[in-house]
Amino acid sequence: MLRGTAGALRHAFDSGLLPKEFLVLNGDSYLRISLAAVETAWRASGLPALMTVFRNLDKWDISNASFDGEHVRYRKGGRQGETVEWIDYGLSALTSNVVESYVPAGGHFDLADVFAVLSEEGLLAGYPAQRRFYEVGSPSGLADLEELLSQPRTD
Repeated sequence: MLRGTAGALRHAFDSGLLPKEFLVLNGDSYLRISLAAVETAWRASGLPALMTVFRNLDKWDISNASFDGEHVRYRKGGRQGETVEWIDYGLSALTSNVVESYVPAGGHFDLADVFAVLSEEGLLAGYPAQRRFYEVGSPSGLADLEELLSQPRTD
């Protein structure tokens, strides 16, 4: 059964397999970011969830988030009526309490819907990524990543 990311997390929670705190990485993303720095920022925020964001300006996909330096306001597909410059970067941090409280048991549920509600409630911290993401689920995204990986490392 296809559950969506949040539905799969709820299934893991209901099965006793989900830790109290964890990171979620989009499976079709190649990211160059420090997991330790993201975790540190999340813990410092004191919030139950954190979304990494990138200042995208609609360049690589439709921007879907606002970021004030601390909190993210998010809506998949963009925030209607608002000018947004940021995009979900593909790495998030969550507590199992978020899954228990915001994701119904059974069935399909999208993590984007959870993030939208958390952001409206002021419970979604943000972390600004400095390097672009590579979405490898499309031929053009995969070509961009192959180009990156063929270049000599500079960091």
